[in-house]
Amino acid sequence: MSITAPTDAEADLLGRTGFRLVELGKVALTLADAALAEYGLTGRHLRVLTLAAGGVPSQQGMSERSGIDRTTLVAMLDDLERHGYVRRRRDPADRRRHLVELTDAGAAVLGTAAEVLDRVEDDLLGPLPAAERRRLGRTVAKILDDRGAGGELPVVEC
Repeated sequence: MSITAPTDAEADLLGRTGFRLVELGKVALTLADAALAEYGLTGRHLRVLTLAAGGVPSQQGMSERSGIDRTTLVAMLDDLERHGYVRRRRDPADRRRHLVELTDAGAAVLGTAAEVLDRVEDDLLGPLPAAERRRLGRTVAKILDDRGAGGELPVVEC
């Protein structure tokens, strides 16, 4: 089977900025997940760890804040607990709630993960000069904020 030039419909789709952003996101996630794998993490695990570090202690709160459904979140917390990054316990004030605590190992791996993600971002954005990287970060943050999807996401200057 030979690869041919894209059809007009494919070219139209592939040329759309939104589609390109989705594809870039997939590439970024693939690179991040591969780099984090040595620590037993994925980008989604890292999201959960940052919530635990940032004071979102309940599983329900984590699910609501991250958009990760409860069943998936429980499996992710199982992984994180197995690696010693978090510990779960019942809320003494409400035995139905489960609280998640970041361990010292979890705090340490968050620091390591930040360094790993810096390298991933350098690899991903390598073709762009520093000024374009900063502009891209601000532009993406502006779009996400406008759509209500940026939440409390900081813009990290490259």
